[in-house]
Amino acid sequence: MRTFIRSILTTFIFLTFSGVASANQEVDVELVFLADASGSIDDAEIKFQRRGYAEAIVHPDVLNAIAKGLLQKIAVTYVEWGDSQSQEVVVPWTIIDGLESAKNFAAALEKTPRLAFGPNAIGSAIAFGQKLIEENDLKGLRRVIDFSGDSANNWNGISIAEARKSALEAGIIINGLAILCRDCNGRPVLYDLEKAFAEQIIGGPASFVVTADNMESFAGAVRRKMILEIGLRPLYAPRIVTLEVDETKRILN
Repeated sequence: MRTFIRSILTTFIFLTFSGVASANQEVDVELVFLADASGSIDDAEIKFQRRGYAEAIVHPDVLNAIAKGLLQKIAVTYVEWGDSQSQEVVVPWTIIDGLESAKNFAAALEKTPRLAFGPNAIGSAIAFGQKLIEENDLKGLRRVIDFSGDSANNWNGISIAEARKSALEAGIIINGLAILCRDCNGRPVLYDLEKAFAEQIIGGPASFVVTADNMESFAGAVRRKMILEIGLRPLYAPRIVTLEVDETKRILN
């Protein structure tokens, strides 16, 4: 039944959203947003996360970073992940080349119903992100998986190590957003979540982890992450990016 409902909703998304990327386009970055929709995330938190990404994609600083690229356009898709059988495309591949296309993406993101459920399958989510990148018809100068989550646990599906290794060998960079805030969609954990992301999940040239530790910092962390992914982040920069060190200024100037 869940598979049938998923099929119907996915068809709805593709038929109602007109900003889908066309084939053989060259872009500065192919960027997969992998957002946590596992069992620890309720529907209100799903909406909160989506709003944060929707606000970030239309922010002047993000649009400025896109405009400073060689091709002045990027391709993005938003995916929510749960268990090993639940990685769901919320908004399909979309070219962002200015405010209008960014607004269209944001609108589609906020109006689509929740699609993903189940306990953490991070490895399966990363593998799904790799598949989306490798099977599209886009040509990105860089290819990035942007993973967000409130833990580094992997309860089912393929291992994180296996999925990470495959993505890195394919030349895909993996960045992370470690969500710590209870009032948005994080949960307290018994280990250093940023360190776990840095050691187990992210990888590739200039990969990094950004932390959101309260509701106010979430939208800013998402925006900062987008800017760093769109721009050319230096290889010598720290892997864990804190709000105190505004590295985005270097990219925007």
